[in-house]
Amino acid sequence: MLERYLEYLKAVRRLSPHTLCSYRRDLELFKGFLRESGRAEEELDQAGARAFIGSLTRKGLSSRSINRALSAVRGYYRFKQRYGYGGQNPFKQIRSLRTGKWLPGVLFEGEVAELLSAPAADFWSLRDLLIAELLYSTGCRVSELAAIDVKDLDLKSRSIRITGKGGKQRLVFIGRQAAGVLIDYLSRRKSHIPADDPRGGMALLLNRRGRRLTVRGIQLIVENLLRVSSIQKPASPHTLRHSFATHLLDRGGDIRAVQELLGHASLSTTQVYTHLSIDRLKKVYERAHPHARRAKEV
Repeated sequence: MLERYLEYLKAVRRLSPHTLCSYRRDLELFKGFLRESGRAEEELDQAGARAFIGSLTRKGLSSRSINRALSAVRGYYRFKQRYGYGGQNPFKQIRSLRTGKWLPGVLFEGEVAELLSAPAADFWSLRDLLIAELLYSTGCRVSELAAIDVKDLDLKSRSIRITGKGGKQRLVFIGRQAAGVLIDYLSRRKSHIPADDPRGGMALLLNRRGRRLTVRGIQLIVENLLRVSSIQKPASPHTLRHSFATHLLDRGGDIRAVQELLGHASLSTTQVYTHLSIDRLKKVYERAHPHARRAKEV
C-alpha cells in the first residue's frame, strides 16, 4: 500500500523526486514507530497519532520536518480511505506545529554582479556562467533549469517556458546580459552534442559527455562559482532564486507578478520576501534618517 501511495504521488500529484524521497523516509519512520509500539496501522487512534509526533520530537526533528512527516502520513491515510483500504484518519485533526519565521539568505546586488563577472575562457566556463545568469535572471528552481530544452527558448521575446511543480508551465524572462551569454553558448553548443544522441541534443545545458546536465551537476557548478568568488556569506544555488525575488520587490516589483514568476501556488509563500525587504528598509531608515539617528544617540 505504501508503494501504491508513493506511485500515486509521483504519477497523479507529480511530486518531485526530492519530495518523494522525503515522504518515503517519513513513512518508513511511521512504520518503524508502529512496529516498536506494537500498534496496528488500521487501529491507530488520535492518541496513537500524537504519540508518533512525540516520537519524532524525541528524535530531534525540527518543526518543519515533523510537519512534513505529518503531511505525508495524513495523506497516506486519506489515500487509503479514497480507495477503500482504510477507515478513520487518526491524523485528520492533528494540527501542524508552529514554526519560527524563516527568512531566506540573499546576495546583495553587488555580490551578484561580482559572481556574474566570472571569466568564460572556454565553452565549459561559459556554460557555468550561463547557469548562474539563468538562475538569477529567471528565479527558476535548479530542477526546472535542468529540465529546460532548447525548444523552450524564445530568443525574440527573451523568454523561457518552464515546467514547474505538478507539471505546471509558466513563462520566465531573461535580461539582456543573460541573453548575450545564452546566444554565445548556443552558437558553440552544437559541436559538443554526440552524433549518436537519439534526441538530437534536446537539453539546453550539457554535461561534458554532451548529455543533459543533472540537478546535482548544476548544484556543484554553482557551489564552485560561489567558492571561488569573494562572497563570504553562506550561499547556495537556491540563494540566487531568493535574490531574484528580493531584488524585484526592492525595486518596486508587484508581489503578484513575482509570485507568478516564481511559480508559487500560494501568495503566502511569496510574502516571505516582503518581510525580507521590510527588514532591509528598516535598516536603511535607521542608518540614514536624522530622527532615527537622533533617537539612537539619545
